[in-house]
Amino acid sequence: MSRLSLLIIILLATISCTGQEGDYLAESWGDVQEFDGGNITVLYVPSEGFSYVNENGDLTGVTIELMRDFARYVEAEHNVNLNIHFEAIESFSGFYDTVVNAKPGVFGVANVTITEERKEELAFSPSYLNNIAVLITHNSVSEIDDMDEIPEAFNGLRGLAFEGTLHEERIREILQSYLPSSEIEMAHSNAEIIEKTAEEENYFAYVDIYNFWRATDQGAPLVRHRVGDELAEEFGVIMPRGVEWEDVINEFFDHDGGYVHSETYRDHLRDHLGDELAELLIGQL
Repeated sequence: MSRLSLLIIILLATISCTGQEGDYLAESWGDVQEFDGGNITVLYVPSEGFSYVNENGDLTGVTIELMRDFARYVEAEHNVNLNIHFEAIESFSGFYDTVVNAKPGVFGVANVTITEERKEELAFSPSYLNNIAVLITHNSVSEIDDMDEIPEAFNGLRGLAFEGTLHEERIREILQSYLPSSEIEMAHSNAEIIEKTAEEENYFAYVDIYNFWRATDQGAPLVRHRVGDELAEEFGVIMPRGVEWEDVINEFFDHDGGYVHSETYRDHLRDHLGDELAELLIGQL
């Protein structure tokens, strides 16, 4: 088979790389090496600070720039030209399932918490952020000092959760343990959770600390119930299991003392999250 014929076959296979949300340009690491270049697709769930369109209409954010740094690293260290195609998926569960079922060359960035259960379905990069999940309400509810205060303090409140996330599981655990007669309402983004909890007085929710921090910094009337903090969360880039790209991205994270310890990465945190929040998160790395 000629080199041209092989290239045509690979291109046709690339076009057929289909996830649940559409067709994605994506190739295996072996094919990218063979032809000194190729395509990857990075799926993301829009998130302020991490994957968002700025005032100039440009896609940017901590995880978007992380993946661009990955492409630059691959080009510099392996002498291949890597083209990134970014695609937004609004639903977290749709995003997650798409990556699970994707072909090699599809990555996902949506601040996905690394868990042993998810490792049965996905491959993860090393952690790029240690998160704190925080329990919040409107500030008309006084901060509680013990979770056993929830039945009284949260009486009449409904749980609000981003469907398909660990935060949904946390809200359901609170309902089961403390508020069995209350209900849960599903949201479609962290921004929706922040907006509803700040504008109304009848919700409680879990969000990542950067969502809470940015909202209160902008004047949102929210309170963090610190007794409900969940500290042991790490975020990773996700990929389908069993793909060679996992070795490449691990190499990227490990090079030159570790990517997350580089000034390049820390500058991304400062640029997109602000200095104060960035320093808090850097202290967790």
